[in-house]
Amino acid sequence: MEMLARGGYAARGVVYAIVGYFAVIAAIGSGETKDTEDTLSVVLGGPFGTVLVGVLAIGLLGYAIWRFIQATADPDHFGTDAKGLAIRAGFLIAAVTYAGLAVTAAGAALGMALGGGGGGTAEMQRQAVGFLGGRVVAGLLAAIFIGVAIAHVVKAVRCTYERYLNADAETRDRIRPIARAGLIARAVVFLVIGGLMALRAWTASGTTEQPPTLKDVLTTVQTMPAGTWILLVIGIGFVAFAIYSFVEAVYRRINVETPPIPGANAVRNAARMG
Repeated sequence: MEMLARGGYAARGVVYAIVGYFAVIAAIGSGETKDTEDTLSVVLGGPFGTVLVGVLAIGLLGYAIWRFIQATADPDHFGTDAKGLAIRAGFLIAAVTYAGLAVTAAGAALGMALGGGGGGTAEMQRQAVGFLGGRVVAGLLAAIFIGVAIAHVVKAVRCTYERYLNADAETRDRIRPIARAGLIARAVVFLVIGGLMALRAWTASGTTEQPPTLKDVLTTVQTMPAGTWILLVIGIGFVAFAIYSFVEAVYRRINVETPPIPGANAVRNAARMG
């Protein structure tokens, strides 16, 4: 599980590095913003694209599994109070999101290998909207994303992430400004998503409204007053978050206790006794 989790953090870093790069390029007027799923197309277009996307799919799936374990088994001991449950709910949302992205990546890689195409996470969103209704989904997502944005700011200010890193003081000092920049950039995006979803919950009249994608958010930011500069800062922040993700891939403490194998102790004791 540890290898899957670390590979997952690295895969998340790759996604944010590419999205951040294109956000910067779009901000300086030489391109357009990219979504997380657009990232897969970029990787597919490169050398050995099918293999690389397949590896990325495995990494994203590993990250989704790790987030699911964090949500259900609570290896970091967030507890069952209101704050702990909110954090674990965020982990569960992340698990579903990255599982969908992993499926998209796997479908894209398989589609390229077989000459077909891959699916996306949009179908999962359509099913949720169709089942619960546009306003309900929008309201729930608005609350979740705004809460996650606030949590990211607190995490950046208090550096609470450091308690989960197996790194010495000097390494943590070098990481701190990068981690803070990445977390705050991500918080801004989550806040914009939450705002868009709150507006959608207020105005939606049917069940056809879909949650905004990251590309929608970055495009919205770009059209705001001083949006080009904000997009540039977010893009740089995403690259910083990518670096932070790679740091987590190396230093993150993965607290997953493997359940004992029945009879293992008896075999071990017998071996010791000769």
